[in-house]
Amino acid sequence: MLIHARHYATGEPVAVETAGGVVAAVWPSGQAPPGRWVAPAFFDPQVNGALGVNFTSPDLTPEQVRIVADECRRHGVGAFLPTVITSAPEVIEGAFVALGRARAADPELARRLPGYHLEGPFFSPDDGPRGAHPREHVRDPDWDLFRRWQDAAGGLIRMVTLAPERPGAPPFIEKLAAAGVVAAVGHTAAAGDTIRAAADAGARVSTHLGNGCHAALPRHPNYLWDQLAEDRLWMSLIPDGHHLPPAVVKVFVRAKGVERTLLTCDAGPLAGLPPGRYREWGADLEVLPGGKVVVAGTPYLAGGGHFTDTCVGTVIRAAGVSLTDAVEMTTARPRQLLGLPVPTLAPGQPADLVVFEWEPGGDLRVVADGPA
Repeated sequence: MLIHARHYATGEPVAVETAGGVVAAVWPSGQAPPGRWVAPAFFDPQVNGALGVNFTSPDLTPEQVRIVADECRRHGVGAFLPTVITSAPEVIEGAFVALGRARAADPELARRLPGYHLEGPFFSPDDGPRGAHPREHVRDPDWDLFRRWQDAAGGLIRMVTLAPERPGAPPFIEKLAAAGVVAAVGHTAAAGDTIRAAADAGARVSTHLGNGCHAALPRHPNYLWDQLAEDRLWMSLIPDGHHLPPAVVKVFVRAKGVERTLLTCDAGPLAGLPPGRYREWGADLEVLPGGKVVVAGTPYLAGGGHFTDTCVGTVIRAAGVSLTDAVEMTTARPRQLLGLPVPTLAPGQPADLVVFEWEPGGDLRVVADGPA
């Protein structure tokens, strides 16, 4: 396959030849269409499902996992962490077993899913910080229970999001760090000293900062400022046009810097579905016109309704970052956080690419037949 496009990092027109699943050669091109770009495929650390498929289900089939993976690929996402959320312990265990069956049945799917994200159930029970996670299953950190889930997952839980104010959280975070699992702060109402204690224990990132919060907070102090000020914490953001206002995206990215910011779409089971009311995650959810997903009758969001390509285009406009920085927030940055290889556009690298159209100030549009 031969791709003519501009290199996302240099802006130079290049020809990228792929063969046998790797980049065979890259050379200057005089045939790159205006506004067409090529980059390593996106990586999203938090995908809960899509098109009616919920990863937090023991009844999940390999075919359903493939449906979500293929839909993500159409949006330029070459790999992602399937995310299992707060539920009954046996449901969480069954979900990881089901994901393992899907990976075992399909080597290509296994490559696209290099690990899992456990989002919960060790969360604040408060409305707002809890988000759409069911209160009845929120609980304190339990290492024996986590080990049971990690065994069911075949050791592939790579990230755990938890509220550090829960009793037992600091030693739990220490054990995660020692086991090579990324501990993430999220769905929390923690005070500043508790957030600092979490970083002391080894927490490394804030999950979708600015979301999973109370609808109203004290001017200061509050747990958003404390996480922004904690230099040891990276942050993930959901810049999909619904989760955060543009000014917030801009300020957050300026505070953390592009080198500590990663993007996620946080796609939920309702992502890609038409507007309407649905029953999911044990709650009544609603897809609004424009794709915003909320807990029906509340202002609280319930996962994302868009995909990672939308977030890349939006963060450029909102935060004023370059195309290169925006792409690396969803290619290099999540892989660096997780300790995974970071691909580049160079011979011998995986031919897992995204080709997209983009002009300054506009949306990013993945070219359907572009990825190798």
